[in-house]
Amino acid sequence: MSLVGWWKELREELPEGWEQAEIRLQFGSPETTDRAAALLAPAGPFRIEPMVLRFSASQNGDGPGPEAVTRLLQRLDDGRIRGTIKLVGSTVAPAPVVRETTTLAESWDAALAGLPPDWSDLYGEVTLTSTAFVPPASMLCTPINLRLAGDGAVLRFRSAKTFGYGASPGMVRRCFERCDDARITGSVSVLRVLSDSRPVGTQGPVWLVDGKTI
Repeated sequence: MSLVGWWKELREELPEGWEQAEIRLQFGSPETTDRAAALLAPAGPFRIEPMVLRFSASQNGDGPGPEAVTRLLQRLDDGRIRGTIKLVGSTVAPAPVVRETTTLAESWDAALAGLPPDWSDLYGEVTLTSTAFVPPASMLCTPINLRLAGDGAVLRFRSAKTFGYGASPGMVRRCFERCDDARITGSVSVLRVLSDSRPVGTQGPVWLVDGKTI
């Protein structure tokens, strides 16, 4: 059997998702091995015995790919270089890490879950995963009056639980659901919170942040 034919059979034995495969070639004489090493030079073969060469095939860019190995072995077949080929080992690429994703609405629910039951007013922050999301998120969240904080993808808002300045928790969640429907991703956090506030003659508490009232 030709070396190319042998290699095609060996490829079928490789596990699904293989990343690297160690290939062992044995020839009939040191002189033949010298010729084979010259033809296989692009694969970087190393000589482990006088008549044995070894190199790696790879699917991650660290060595010649399967088709490149086929072309190299074809050189040996065309040059009437006879030998045997053996697969001596392989590695499988690690499974990709699946990251859990949380919608903005779910992130809002989680942020509220960490607050005391009698909270009344809060100053919240939305961190989007891309600045490209800022314009559409601002439009979809018009009822909660998102304000850009700096030049990045961070926006801030106020929420009031019962009365006063700020959108209700339900309205905030509805706005975030609209963003989720538009596949806008990010996270929500609470920066400041007050409990059982009772404003007299005002629409709600006033915070002073970085010299500005909010």
